[in-house]
Amino acid sequence: MSAPLLQPGVRVREVWAWAMYDFANSGYTTVVITAVFGAYFVAGVAGNAPWATFAWTLALSVSYGLIMLTAPLIGAWADAHAGKKRLLWLTTLGCVGFTALLYWAGPGALALAIIALVASNYFFGTGENLIAAFLPELARPRALGRVSGWGWSLGYVGGLVSLAASLAWIGWAQDHGLGADDFVRVSMVITAALFLVASLPTLLLLRERAVPQPAQRARNAWAQVRHTLGHLRRLPDLRRFLVCTVLYQAGIQAVITLAAIYANQVFHFDTARTIQLVLVVNVTAALGAFFFGHVQDRIGHVRAIALTLLGWIGMVLLAWAAPDETLFWIAANLAGLCMGASQSAARALVGLLAPPAQQAEFFGLWGLAVKLASILGPLTYGAASWISAGDHRRALLVTGSFFVAGLVALRGVEAGRGWRAAQRFARDGREG
Repeated sequence: MSAPLLQPGVRVREVWAWAMYDFANSGYTTVVITAVFGAYFVAGVAGNAPWATFAWTLALSVSYGLIMLTAPLIGAWADAHAGKKRLLWLTTLGCVGFTALLYWAGPGALALAIIALVASNYFFGTGENLIAAFLPELARPRALGRVSGWGWSLGYVGGLVSLAASLAWIGWAQDHGLGADDFVRVSMVITAALFLVASLPTLLLLRERAVPQPAQRARNAWAQVRHTLGHLRRLPDLRRFLVCTVLYQAGIQAVITLAAIYANQVFHFDTARTIQLVLVVNVTAALGAFFFGHVQDRIGHVRAIALTLLGWIGMVLLAWAAPDETLFWIAANLAGLCMGASQSAARALVGLLAPPAQQAEFFGLWGLAVKLASILGPLTYGAASWISAGDHRRALLVTGSFFVAGLVALRGVEAGRGWRAAQRFARDGREG
């Protein structure tokens, strides 16, 4: 990492502290959403009821809906009050607390499981938007991809650490005769504790560089959101990319949310084997985020995202057609490579297309798009599996169509033109 890649006054240790939040919060999605609690919710809490997968996706959709309603408003408030750091403290403690509450979500405790899941995921998603809004304050435009990639790759390492800790506990518990009702719930506490500890460098070292807006603008923070939405026509590339984001992220979120359920229901993976699978996939995802972060700065963010979408389409076809575990493992690792690369590239592209003085607000809009996708993709999968009487292969193929639609929508996005439009938007706002 060299100084010319960073904004004036930014030190390397602060970039590390920022990236450590990706390390910290990745344990939540990896353990709670992807590898452990999802399959346990279906089989243990809901007792493998026909509606169990749909209930899981519906609970997550409620939390994403709440994020959609509040993300742009929270972003506008953070911009007006220079309050990203304060809000990040709140969302971190909220996610940690409700994740730990899942310890009591055993068989039959459906209401508690849903409440804790909705709340923890809401705080996670809101914090994810806030930490992303720091990126343009740290990296110069030409290095957004690399710095974003460093964060995503470190995030997958954090997911590995949380998974490894959970796997070690589960192995010990099984050796001592404990079942899933015991070791899954304890792994929720382990995940919450690691999230809290690993987030401390971010919460203590990362600086809030934004300055509070004039009092009148601060009082009208909510009106600023309406202003921004009303003027998105002046940012056509950002607007089109947000539409593209909804489409292809619907497929990604379905994969993240239902990977463990797919492995369990189609290939009969138990909890330990599912964790081993996700451990390996996290390694490939970290490699994809790190190396592709450098590639995307050279070939362009739009072209980089297009390549990853082609990879996602190939992954869906492989997983759908896999007759046994061998081809499924190949598909899963291809998903890991594409996941790290596509998520990193998207965050960098939003940082490039968003007006400089309203980063938190526009990252809030990006978060809104991702959360809309997080409702659309998993719900489509859940409904398809319910309608098809539990045919998870067919459900995966249906949700894979989102990647094709996203690739089509991406064709009209031009990064250079979008960056120039963002600068004009910012200048007109200052002059107005």
